[in-house]
Amino acid sequence: MAADGQSNGKSKGRKERAGSDPVDALGQKELSDDELEIIPTAVPREGDGYQVVDKSGGGVAAGVIGSVGATLTEEDLRRINTPRGLIQLIKSKNVDLEEVRKTLLYEQELRQLQVELVRLQRWVQGDGQRIAILVEGRDAAGKGGTIRRFTEHLNPRAMRVVALPKPTDDERGQWYFQRYIRQLPNKGEIVFFDRSWYNRAVVEPVMGFCSKKEHQRFLQQVTEFEHMLYEDGVTIIKFWFSISKEEQAKRFDARRQNPLKQWKLSPVDEKAQEMWDSYTRFKEEMFGKTHTTFSPWIIVKANDKQAARLESLRYVLNLLPYKGKDEAQIRLTPDPNVITRFHRKMAELDF
Repeated sequence: MAADGQSNGKSKGRKERAGSDPVDALGQKELSDDELEIIPTAVPREGDGYQVVDKSGGGVAAGVIGSVGATLTEEDLRRINTPRGLIQLIKSKNVDLEEVRKTLLYEQELRQLQVELVRLQRWVQGDGQRIAILVEGRDAAGKGGTIRRFTEHLNPRAMRVVALPKPTDDERGQWYFQRYIRQLPNKGEIVFFDRSWYNRAVVEPVMGFCSKKEHQRFLQQVTEFEHMLYEDGVTIIKFWFSISKEEQAKRFDARRQNPLKQWKLSPVDEKAQEMWDSYTRFKEEMFGKTHTTFSPWIIVKANDKQAARLESLRYVLNLLPYKGKDEAQIRLTPDPNVITRFHRKMAELDF
């Protein structure tokens, strides 16, 4: 009886809503069971894929998907799923079609290069190689983003990313290279250094974190240190990501406005623009004294993030003789307009 009574009550309620359109406690129209299948989602501004015609004024008004006259039909969806319909939708949102095309090509190339990186890692593991990739550059140059593209699909058991914090009191009393030695690659491993021992070449002297004597001692010892690693079979790849002062300022501003990226800003970053010329002076001294045939500096023009990422991946793949390299279905030779080997006649290093 109770069940029948509830059923009758529901039926009665539906009839009442159908006739008189009662409202709920929030002042909104109550919906029938059929209408509840339609999720009322607010349609954004004009150009977001749906428009409701305001019959009284003949213009376009905001509507709610699911309300009368505002449901996306199968025909609407078919139209959007055609190349022409998609292009019209993109144009209605003032999206740069050329930029969309460039991004799609970038994603396609990135995936193919990452497939080659997986092959490369298998060779590193099978052949017992030890690869150390140093990613250096000014603040906001795109170092972390490039490392993420390198490591995205690699086996984490045979790969590490090293981003050391500032040294502890104990580490300050050790030989400078000591804490980095512990992070060097083991047999069959690739290690990415998100900043490396080259902190002492640029960041530390610029910010006053080391003495002039410590800085000069580093420049004298680092080539010997890297030569010992080279002789022991460790492959060292040294990238410097180079950006212009204007591009750095633009990226800093974007980080300040994006709450998901504000953690990237540090007191050191905040002084990067102010100390630009000092960074340049120490960076050029570093290149001049630490660029060697067995451990050269590779300059990456990084104002275009996508190009910098792709060409960096290409450089590593082109350099190492991994198994299956000849079967690659994508160009592995890096673009010389993006990737440049340092030479002492270079007049301008920030692009």
